[in-house]
Amino acid sequence: MLDATATSVPPRSDHLRLLAWTLTAFLGLVAWDAWGQDRALAHVFGSATGFPLRDHWFLVQVMHEGPRRLAWLIVLALVVFIWRPVGFLRYAHRSERVQLALTTLLSLAVVTGLKYASTTSCPWDLAEFGGVARYASHWALGTLDGGGGKCFPAGHASAGFAFVGGYFALRHHQPRAARIWLVCTLVAGLTLGGAQQVRGAHFLSHTLWTGWLCWTTGWICDMVARTLLRHKPRHQPPGTRAPVDAVS
Repeated sequence: MLDATATSVPPRSDHLRLLAWTLTAFLGLVAWDAWGQDRALAHVFGSATGFPLRDHWFLVQVMHEGPRRLAWLIVLALVVFIWRPVGFLRYAHRSERVQLALTTLLSLAVVTGLKYASTTSCPWDLAEFGGVARYASHWALGTLDGGGGKCFPAGHASAGFAFVGGYFALRHHQPRAARIWLVCTLVAGLTLGGAQQVRGAHFLSHTLWTGWLCWTTGWICDMVARTLLRHKPRHQPPGTRAPVDAVS
């Protein structure tokens, strides 16, 4: 349930700053895609015989399976914390805790939905890395490359990036905690995406687009939440009337 007390409205300059960061990141990702350096970077870790670290126990068990399970435990905890907050979340409004949990789930849903609709195959599926698929841009929508597809954007990186929305949920009343949260989630997403890059599971752009999608999802959710809170009527004590000038 949304709290009527959490109705702070960010100034226009704040929206413009976030828009500038979002568009700058978008243009940077478009430039990276246009530059076509995904395959060159992938060749640093793989060759025609494949990716030698693809099945390395540390990358598979510690950097893949472990974080995936941990991410879902954190999601479950965030849902529980809506009603029983701990730590710094005790100082967040319930509406902000709801926003944090919902934003995370929506980010995961966005990335997972796009991933399973994608026909883009993973680097280790490509013929130049010992597979059978041919390279096709992930923006060549509907193009079948001969591989298994379902590799864009990077699903595993969302185990870190999906929590980026917490920055937007917390920044209105706990800006320091929000910044720390943002740094931690970005580091987690980039680290997990980097591990998958080494294994040949994803190109760099797959990871970066996942981060951008989660960031944008979090920002949109925040704008919706602020709008709902701003238009939520305040409850007045029984038997009281609003001042005349408030209704005139």
